Amino acid sequence: MLRIDRRTIEWLLDADPGLRWQVLAHLSDASAEQVAAERARVATEGMGARLLALQGGDGTWGGRAWNHGWDSTMHVLTLLRELGLPPTSDQARRAVGLVRDRVTWRASGPDECADNPFFAGEVEPCINGQVGAAGAYFGQDVRGIIDRLLDEQLTDGGWNCEAERGSGRSSFHTTICVLEALLEHELAFGVDADLTAARRLGEAYLLERRLFHRRSTGAAIERDRKPGRGDAGSHPAFTRFAFPAWWHYDVLRGLDYLRRAHVAPDERLSAAIDLVLAKRGSDGRWPLDVQYPGDMPVDLDEGEGRPSRWITLRALRVLRWFEGKG
Repeated sequence: MLRIDRRTIEWLLDADPGLRWQVLAHLSDASAEQVAAERARVATEGMGARLLALQGGDGTWGGRAWNHGWDSTMHVLTLLRELGLPPTSDQARRAVGLVRDRVTWRASGPDECADNPFFAGEVEPCINGQVGAAGAYFGQDVRGIIDRLLDEQLTDGGWNCEAERGSGRSSFHTTICVLEALLEHELAFGVDADLTAARRLGEAYLLERRLFHRRSTGAAIERDRKPGRGDAGSHPAFTRFAFPAWWHYDVLRGLDYLRRAHVAPDERLSAAIDLVLAKRGSDGRWPLDVQYPGDMPVDLDEGEGRPSRWITLRALRVLRWFEGKG
């Protein structure tokens, strides 16, 4: 049985409002009023407020809709979603309104997408998944992106940015980005039969592979088949946990998605859960295994290899969910 000692909770609560409200919501007996009050602080204090203050008058962060670093408009909106910035707050409405009205994909994507409004997306499903997730969370019309993603689902149940170049097999990386977008859309706009069906197929893709095993041989997947982009040239095994993960897949990200999607745990998750448990330190904390190189607009953790509040939060709430408590 999972035990969370008081010192771990106190350590987690000694943090930014964006993390603190999630600790209260998922690991404590705090009331809904306490959680909402703490979450409201994301807009005016700490990392959330700092990120909002970095937005340019043209509506962008980093001068681009998207870039190879981590400080572009898409990346900052992803961070604000991860922090739980209340989408109906005045600060969120103003910032996202500027993005909607002023930001295009010029100099950020293929030439044919240059004049696309930000929330119309571009062509790659991994990028469109991230844009769609942020847009849906903040109440924007991303139905065009969602419909495109539904049309791009592969026969094995997942998605792959390489499909346009002939790949018929899905990618864990692309699939998790798309699944998060579909889930955010249903959470924001209501259950949709087509989206639910597509999500179930995508979830089955992950579950049939036990989140990090090859379906063909059952062997653990050590590394992705293709070289990385936007990082050091190759990206780590799915067994190394990162936050933020950006477009990268890892086991903890997969588990946290399944938790949020209210997928019922079963024995196919046992190896993934064992992996999470094995990474817990003697102090009850989990380390940040990998920090992807690139320009970060704010520091979220103490650095690679150090105990991470974000990884610890995510690990603990996944374990509670697996035990039927979350």
